Amino acid sequence: MHGYNVKTLTQFIIERQADFPYATGEFTRLLYHVGVAAKLVNKKVNKAGLVDILGEAGNINIQGEEQKKLDLLANWQFIQALKNSRECCGVASEEDQEIITWDDELSQDGNYIFCMDPLDGSSNIDVNVSIGTIFSIYRRISPRGTKPIMEDFLQPGNKQVAAGYVIYGSSTMLVYTTGRGVYGFTLDPSIGEFCLSHLNILTPDDGNIYSINEGNYNHFPEGVKKYIEYCKQEDKSTKRPYSARYIGSLVSDFHRNLLKGGIFMYPPTASAPKGKLRLIYECNPIAFLAEQAGGVATDGVRRILDIQPESLHQRVPLYVGSKNMVQKLQEFL
Repeated sequence: MHGYNVKTLTQFIIERQADFPYATGEFTRLLYHVGVAAKLVNKKVNKAGLVDILGEAGNINIQGEEQKKLDLLANWQFIQALKNSRECCGVASEEDQEIITWDDELSQDGNYIFCMDPLDGSSNIDVNVSIGTIFSIYRRISPRGTKPIMEDFLQPGNKQVAAGYVIYGSSTMLVYTTGRGVYGFTLDPSIGEFCLSHLNILTPDDGNIYSINEGNYNHFPEGVKKYIEYCKQEDKSTKRPYSARYIGSLVSDFHRNLLKGGIFMYPPTASAPKGKLRLIYECNPIAFLAEQAGGVATDGVRRILDIQPESLHQRVPLYVGSKNMVQKLQEFL
């Protein structure tokens, strides 16, 4: 990368500020602080094998999963950054049962609501597989200058003003959309900045990768089983059989399919009749990114972004990816 030709995340955000009908510096500052938190978490993730932040923290989170120490660290880091931005009035995190609000006037005057899964795929940390942060930003409904209320957080995904993820992989990337296309930034460790590396990401309409936890095959709905069989059948005209690729880290699986074309599926099962992924922290932001890149995201019946959330930790099935692949799956469903 040549130093004179690099566009950093901060420069890009400021240049794009004019894209917004309600362009103000507030949103720009908020995104800047998200970038800072991502860099700090990246440092911790890269050091995870060296210091005592691997392994269980001994707490069970709201989802009934053991919390890894690094989850808590990432959660804390993002919450601090959001508080420091003074533009965010409240946070909902997959790690916290309740919404987080602050008592100071500056925070209460903030115009934005932030929802996140601070460390997605954290069971993969111990084995050096990519993990990520998923986030989603809304404008508040409640009046500024007051504490945000639950309705601020239970907005349907089509009300998101921005969404994105950070993937801590062989390189660390931040991918985000504000409803004007999807952009990817890669962290350049030599200058400590996210630099624009993927301009206006478009996902292929067709792909040959399907991602699903096939260990649960016996518990899948009939339509999903039939679609998996379809994926495995030989057919040169549709480039089948498809490749099965499943990392078990939503960010990593989605990121690969976004760039290469593919479908990611998390159907309902007997033990998880509503699927396992959370609407607010995972499905909505991923769906917003998918649609902005030309893909499709559905729960099998409804467009994900049109679902009205009923509770903070609500789960829904998710089928997301290349347009033609999701449409084909829906024929089977």
